[in-house]
Amino acid sequence: MAARGGGCGGGGAHRRPAPRPRPRQPGAARCPLRPRDPLPAADREQGDPLTRFLALAEKETRALFASPIAYAVIAVFLLLNGYTFAVTLFLTKQATLAHIFFQAAVQLILLVPLVTMRQFAEERRGGTLELLLTAPVHEAEIVLAKFAASMLLLLAMIAGTLVYALILGRFGAPDWGPVYSGYLGLLLLGAALVAIGLAVSALASNQIVAAVVSLGLFGLLWAIDSWAAVLPAPADNWVLGLSLLARFTPFAVGAMYLSDFGFFLVLALLGLFLTVRALVRR
Repeated sequence: MAARGGGCGGGGAHRRPAPRPRPRQPGAARCPLRPRDPLPAADREQGDPLTRFLALAEKETRALFASPIAYAVIAVFLLLNGYTFAVTLFLTKQATLAHIFFQAAVQLILLVPLVTMRQFAEERRGGTLELLLTAPVHEAEIVLAKFAASMLLLLAMIAGTLVYALILGRFGAPDWGPVYSGYLGLLLLGAALVAIGLAVSALASNQIVAAVVSLGLFGLLWAIDSWAAVLPAPADNWVLGLSLLARFTPFAVGAMYLSDFGFFLVLALLGLFLTVRALVRR
């Protein structure tokens, strides 16, 4: 029997013709393909800071309001204040919100640690804080975004009490000066508490520890004016000047001072600065 064709090595298999080289396009230059080089850190951080901040703030707000803690805090705050407002109004028949402002301030001291405790401590425990810090954003933008999200929750809490002012305006004749200053005082107090709570959360490794430390610090600053009575001058005035209660009282009664406004503003800025420094050190 005759063999099929002259195969190489006597295999008898047909050799496949080599593919023809494809003609190059005119003007095309050979360039070796290589992976894209990573952008330098300076280039990655370039961009519109406002856009980055808004994106971070939206992310933090979604995360905060996705937690049941946010709705529990709002519900407790409004229920307690609503009960106090109704009982006091029927008993005293006075068109004032001073008692509501003082009670709301105490509730902020108790509830703000529940809001700020997990802002950084929980992310550190879950391992997401390192990813957030290595993202092309500045530490200050991260802190401001978490501060804005927490303040938005406080605004929702305080806005729910505006119905009390509407009721007084509808059925009574309240003095609107203390009402305006009282709400301003609540916002300033809330901003200072949130900033300090964020600083504690950035330093603590556990959210429960962050909540306990924040609550103790808030309580100390609220009642520190009681120590002024046993201290000699001028130490008594210095300690009295650090009291959150002494600084908030003029707002609640309608006697607003620029020094009290500046105190809460400086305290909030100090808390934000300490939070940024705590993140930078990590």
